Amino acid sequence: MNSISKQPNPPLMPFKKFVEAIGAPVRCDILGALSDGEARMVNEIAKIIGQKPGLVSKHLAVLRSAGLVVLNRRLYQVPAAYISDASKRHLDFGHGLLRLPDEKGLPTL
Repeated sequence: MNSISKQPNPPLMPFKKFVEAIGAPVRCDILGALSDGEARMVNEIAKIIGQKPGLVSKHLAVLRSAGLVVLNRRLYQVPAAYISDASKRHLDFGHGLLRLPDEKGLPTL
């Protein structure tokens, strides 16, 4: 018999809350910048996604209130429970796999 280790399911958040939180393209860009599990400051995220820090900060507040990102000592990150595959930029918020495009906009399969 195979001994395949199955990862526990990620926490399930309310679907409407999830959809509203990722409803802006810049928020998906932010999640993509954080999908590797690394904690980053607002300025670093802004540089990665090519947006102004003020705009990124506002969108991070929405993601944080929805529970998609956490803040610890001025560093934002996606909770580890939601990172399905950091090398492929895959996040799982319990409603299905979110496959974020790479820096060139190409799908990550």
